[in-house]
Amino acid sequence: MKPEIESKFASYPIEAYRQLENVRRLILTVAEENGLGAVEETLKWGEASYLVKGGSTIRMDWKPKDPDVIKVYFHCQTILIETFKEIYPDEFEYEGKRAIVVPLSASTGGGPLSHCLEMALLYHSLKHLPLLGA
Repeated sequence: MKPEIESKFASYPIEAYRQLENVRRLILTVAEENGLGAVEETLKWGEASYLVKGGSTIRMDWKPKDPDVIKVYFHCQTILIETFKEIYPDEFEYEGKRAIVVPLSASTGGGPLSHCLEMALLYHSLKHLPLLGA
């Protein structure tokens, strides 16, 4: 983990830190399992940001105003969230066209969240397919 990401995560409550780290690991695992190459990890707008070649940026953060959740953000001008809502209408709470809301207590071991992250990381090769090929 890059020092600036580690520092940002470490500034949060331990439960938020753990959940952000869980989702980070899931992003890296999905990228590796799909042979997507290096994951660019940086801070964008003060939030942890992840991108692979051919993918759409994934950001995530914890905010004091919503202390029981982290949010995983997707580019709002894509059809990612719209597609996630269609495929997983009951699995997640969504924030408009930009985020999946992940409770600090939720399991992030894979399943629907892993699939959503995979679609984002493969976005440019899937965007022409109905429901992003789901």
